[in-house]
Amino acid sequence: QVQLVESGGGSVQPGGSLNLSCAASGSGISFNAMGWYRQVPGKQREFVAALVGSGSKNYADPVKGRFAISRDNANNTVRLEMKDLKPEDTAVYYCYGRNSRLGNYWGQGTRVTVSS
Repeated sequence: QVQLVESGGGSVQPGGSLNLSCAASGSGISFNAMGWYRQVPGKQREFVAALVGSGSKNYADPVKGRFAISRDNANNTVRLEMKDLKPEDTAVYYCYGRNSRLGNYWGQGTRVTVSS
């Protein structure tokens, strides 16, 4: 059974930084893409960033220049470094891993709160 476990969420003041990490464990599954979405209560989950197997990185416009995604393929871990955080970044952040044959796997989410 595959599990994705996020860590690193918390509370920070505007302009601060947080680093999220997501580790995949389980039956040796490999992911051709890993990334992050976020969700605010009452709204749809929205894309934040992704890193495709070839090394291509994609970011949502609101986080470009502030967030950086990286991946440790050997350990099936994906990280999200978040800088210059804004109140509108407040959300539950979910990591995912995409396997071309088996589909998407999701973590349980980690909460990020940006508030003064």
